[in-house]
Amino acid sequence: PELPIVEMDTVEGTKGGRVLLTLLFRTSRLMLAFLLYEKTQKEVLRIFNMLEYELGNELFEKTFSVILTDNGTEFGNPLSLEFNEDGIGRTRIFYCNPRASYQKGMIEKNHEFIRYVLPKGTSFESLLQTDINLMINHINSLGRNSLNWFSPIDVAKFTLDKDVLKKLNLKKIPNDQIQLNKKLLKKN
Repeated sequence: PELPIVEMDTVEGTKGGRVLLTLLFRTSRLMLAFLLYEKTQKEVLRIFNMLEYELGNELFEKTFSVILTDNGTEFGNPLSLEFNEDGIGRTRIFYCNPRASYQKGMIEKNHEFIRYVLPKGTSFESLLQTDINLMINHINSLGRNSLNWFSPIDVAKFTLDKDVLKKLNLKKIPNDQIQLNKKLLKKN
């Protein structure tokens, strides 16, 4: 019960194209998003391996102790996510009941912020991970009523190891500069 839960899901651009892998920390509402070239187990595993490489196994395990997701095909091999290539444990994956997306409702609600910037049906093909990082920093900097008007990044400074924020390039955007619309990622 004392372990923090991270919700995991994907957000589609155009059908058959790139997708976003999203991870949301329930305690802070902090969301991470990573560009997947396709909606496959291999791509999700690539992100897990990258995160473990960046954070190290111990910090990865501490940060992502329990992950709750749906039973989408991209999450269909839990052992490959729970254990690294050396067989060392790094997380525990749990699945929501079928047709019970409300069991990971925080991440579903948070996807609305992504849709302000990338409306449904928008292609992700021209996006880079730096674009996604920028969008996520804006989303995580917005104060929330549910957090007593603190932002997810403010709360995460108390609930996550400081190295997580630093290593994943999570930065606070000043309130007067937060932009959650399609113009945020417009290329000049």
